[in-house]
Parts: sequence; C-alpha cells; structure tokens
Amino acid sequence: MHDTQRTVSGVMTRTVVAVSRDAPYKEIAKTLSEWKVSAVPVLAGEGRVIGVVSEADLLSKEEYKGREQADLTRPEQLADLAKASARTAQDLMSTPAITVHADATVAEAARIMARKGVKRLPVVDAEGMLAGIVSRADLLKVYLRSDEDIAREVRDEVVARFFAHRRPTVDVQVDEGVVTLSGHLPDETMIPLVARLVRAVGGVVNVDLRLDGPTS
Repeated sequence: MHDTQRTVSGVMTRTVVAVSRDAPYKEIAKTLSEWKVSAVPVLAGEGRVIGVVSEADLLSKEEYKGREQADLTRPEQLADLAKASARTAQDLMSTPAITVHADATVAEAARIMARKGVKRLPVVDAEGMLAGIVSRADLLKVYLRSDEDIAREVRDEVVARFFAHRRPTVDVQVDEGVVTLSGHLPDETMIPLVARLVRAVGGVVNVDLRLDGPTS
C-alpha cells in the first residue's frame, strides 16, 4: 500500500466530471451543483485538458453586474469584465490548466497546490489526456496509514540498507505518525541521510532522532 500512496495515481479519483470547451454557462453551473465540486476541467478533442472553470470564474458575472464602465481603468479589470460576459467554458476557463502527472509524488502535488493556491488538480497522462483528479483530501489519505505499517517500511526499506549482512542496531518506534529512531549506526555521518529517507516515507508526520555512531 505504501508504494501506491506515494504517488498521485495511488490517491487520485479516477471518475472525473468535466465539460467541453463549448459547454454553456448554465450547464457548467448545473454540473458544479450536481456533482458538489468547486471546479471542473475543460476538455478538447478526445480528452485533452485545456483549462479549468471554477466557481470563482462563474461568479465574475455576479461581481460585475451593474458596475460602471468608468470604474474599469486597469487592464486586469477589463479582463475580468470579459470573463463576466463569457457564455461558454472556453471563455470562462483559466488557462493553461494547472495539472499534475499521475506518476508525480504526493509531495510534488501538494507543493503545486500550495504554490498555485488551488484545492484540486486535474491528473493527466504523458499526452495531456485527463486521467483523474486529485484534491487536498486525497493527498491526506497517506496519513491514514497505521503506525505499524510505517514502522515496517522504515525498518525494511530504510534502516536495513545501512546494515548489510548484519543485524541492525537501530530501534524503530512510531506513535501517531512520529518516527523515533534510537541506537547506533555504522557511521555517525549517516544520520542526516537516514533522517531524510525516513521523512520521505509516506505517512510520516515527524522524525525524532536518538542516534549516534558505532559503539567501541
């Protein structure tokens, strides 16, 4: 389970509601309401993602109702007015779409969301075709892993590699996702590397290091 949950493909939703570039305003509003989502990908051809329409895009129409032309003095205001006058997804959508590939890590998807200020990302394949969608809630699924599962991975895939042909002298304990490592490593200079590898394990909340070098 831990291997799949490290990547977007392991946590994404594969059944995705989307609209075509010619979808009219009211159809988009109805789709958002019926599916209880705040944004939908816009597709061209056989499924290539070309943009995203969100509730904020639709609400531009309400925001600019009754606004005087004299108030529109900045270029960005004119762009917003054009969106407020839009009738189809092609004119409403934000483009280019902010997407993520299915083989991206959960951490990479989280960084894109944080940097771009979005709550969900269309997931695309190598050709830009829609493969699914991943939300903030999906990314948090990795933290549902049990402490026992996390501890097993840390022991088998991190600690064991530093003790070739010998019994490990590092104890691994996990409590509520916090990994505590105590004991002795073959080389004290390995401690920063061990810490980095453990933090990369899916579901790890934090790492408490109580390690030192080999005993004399």
